[in-house]
Amino acid sequence: MFGRKKDESKSPVNVEPVQQAPETTDGRKSGPTPKRSAQQANRQRPLVPTDRKAAKEAERQQRIEAQNRLRIANETGDERYLMPRDKGEQKRYTRSFIDSRWMFGEFMMFIILAFLVISLTFQRNLEIQMFVQVALWVVIALIIIEAIVTTIILKKRLVAKFGHMEKGVRMYAAMRGMQFRKLRLPKPQVKRGANID
Repeated sequence: MFGRKKDESKSPVNVEPVQQAPETTDGRKSGPTPKRSAQQANRQRPLVPTDRKAAKEAERQQRIEAQNRLRIANETGDERYLMPRDKGEQKRYTRSFIDSRWMFGEFMMFIILAFLVISLTFQRNLEIQMFVQVALWVVIALIIIEAIVTTIILKKRLVAKFGHMEKGVRMYAAMRGMQFRKLRLPKPQVKRGANID
């Protein structure tokens, strides 16, 4: 009875914002204000699409578009859609550096195939078998030496052009040098013997 009245102005009051009904061009309401439950129901979207067939078709179309973008990028060298392993200025320079040279390693598969045919043809001839084995080891040694020399030259050029050599570029160059030119991806953008500097 003699206690102080609570200051109602200081007590927090949870007041929900009143949703106004949409207005017409002349400022009048076009209809009753929608209930909050109705507005929430309109905003809710199912986590799983209701039409699974349409969702699968849309996903398939997105996958096809991504594959087409990657195919075009591999043909033109457009870095926006290349795979992460092929992106970067140093990777692009490395591709041009390798593609402008004649590489012994790119013919490795043909040489090994030829040795295999010779080995199977002359199975009973021990001298030819010995020759094929020795020649195969010589070819592998030449390819390794070529890869080492090529990456050393490449490193000097990259350091001179960019100031450093990124990690993984050396292996990237060696693997590209062992691929047949017409099968390389992204496709070569320079001719053999071209000056890339």
